[in-house]
Amino acid sequence: MASTASTGLVPRTRGDRFLDTVERFGNSLPDPVAIFVFIIVVLVAVSAVGAGMGWTAVNPATGETLAAKSLLSEELVRQLLTEMPRTFTSFPPLGLVLTIMLGAGVAEKSGLLSALIRKAVQGIPDRLLSPSVILLGMLTVHAVDAGYLVYIPLAGVVFANAGRNPVLGLVLGFVGCATGLAGNLLPGQYDVLILGITQTGATLLEPSWAMNPLGNWWFLIAIAVAFVGLGWLIAAKIVGPRLDAWTGEEGDVQPAPPELTAEERKGLRAAGWTALLVAMAAAALVFTPGFTPLYDATAAPGERIVPFYRSIAAILFFLLLSCGWAFGKGAGTIKGHRDVIRFMAEGLEGMMPYLVIAFFAAHFVAMFGWSNLAPITAINGAEFLRSLNAPPALLLPLLTTASAWLDFLIASGSAKWTAMAPVAVPMLMLLDISPEMTTAAYRVGDTVTNLISPLNPYFVLVLIYCQRWNPKMRLGTLLSATLPFAIAFYLAGSLIVAGWVAFDLPLGPGTRVGFELSSAG
Repeated sequence: MASTASTGLVPRTRGDRFLDTVERFGNSLPDPVAIFVFIIVVLVAVSAVGAGMGWTAVNPATGETLAAKSLLSEELVRQLLTEMPRTFTSFPPLGLVLTIMLGAGVAEKSGLLSALIRKAVQGIPDRLLSPSVILLGMLTVHAVDAGYLVYIPLAGVVFANAGRNPVLGLVLGFVGCATGLAGNLLPGQYDVLILGITQTGATLLEPSWAMNPLGNWWFLIAIAVAFVGLGWLIAAKIVGPRLDAWTGEEGDVQPAPPELTAEERKGLRAAGWTALLVAMAAAALVFTPGFTPLYDATAAPGERIVPFYRSIAAILFFLLLSCGWAFGKGAGTIKGHRDVIRFMAEGLEGMMPYLVIAFFAAHFVAMFGWSNLAPITAINGAEFLRSLNAPPALLLPLLTTASAWLDFLIASGSAKWTAMAPVAVPMLMLLDISPEMTTAAYRVGDTVTNLISPLNPYFVLVLIYCQRWNPKMRLGTLLSATLPFAIAFYLAGSLIVAGWVAFDLPLGPGTRVGFELSSAG
């Protein structure tokens, strides 16, 4: 399962030699934990310099002046030491990972996930496997970040069952999950979140502007089609050939037999009925008159369903747990509740390396926020774009580029947009560009660098998945596999953004590129 760099094969193109260099460089880097420690040390030094030099930025939404704070100050050293346990446990991905993996452990160990994925891909021709995995990965973003935890490992199993390198399946699953916020067939909870943040910037100029959750729908479809097609091509021509043929001899994860047994089919029927009951229960919590804990009738129209979106992780936990239990009873892999509890515990065992990384990632994210460097960087970046006075067809791709680079510093797309939107959205409204178009351009840049940023905690998680199949795999090999996708998606996304502006295409139902301020605004 080595690349051309490690097998000694002569690269055929300059692109191969470039990726070999990336792989060797990446593999020479220390463990991701050590990388986070080094970055934290650099962050502390930069914060001290920034505080000493008086770095500031004015929040355009509130008028508040944000000043850089030294992480060596008495206040922040005290905060670091007294809140260390809380900083770790409040790291957003951590609670999500542990909650879902408790249920996923039962679904996996009972055999449900393996049986489901084998049944789902039975009708997919081998030549369509790569684009199907990418597209399905994009759709998983509607389950918050569950795709990273459940879908990506299954993509590796699918490829192994097809006799193909499971690492390629893991990479393509990651590609789909990481870019699904910019390219998708359906709008979802992230559209409500990101366009709701856009509204905070738009209302500074146009108080009557209201968020349309479907405002990027057509654009999302176009990006999805482009990224799936490009991803398919890159997997076939660049990344796939760099990986050896799969022999099933490495790692501790073995592909399941391709044919479903009679017991598995019985278990799937039981799991199907259970899934229907869980779905009905979730719907009841939204639509039952007089009792709607997952629907806030007092909120703004576009935000009333937000409680449901925020409960998706909990719903997935109950879904995976109950369906895994039902499948296990039907298939004979679960005899009683003790097996269920054991499977829950075993499901967390593979997350131990991630917990170590999450500790340091959590503190980097928190300390970056305490220092005020995150919003200062985003606000000043947006101000720099405004100072360029470039035409919209060029300025929006520049916004995409700024979003991509800032992703190496601020992993959370919503946190980054919260700081940028009050500057970028009104700025482009004054240039007759709609808030929806500005948001679309931002979303493209925000996703492509997720594929190559070691600061993305899910990038490291994918490396852990790869090491289950190939214990010798290192950071550089994964980076050389995802970099071609990131480069191609960035270039294609920027061109689509520029073309959308040039041709003034509709972005979604009732939205377009152009915008005119009302007399009241």
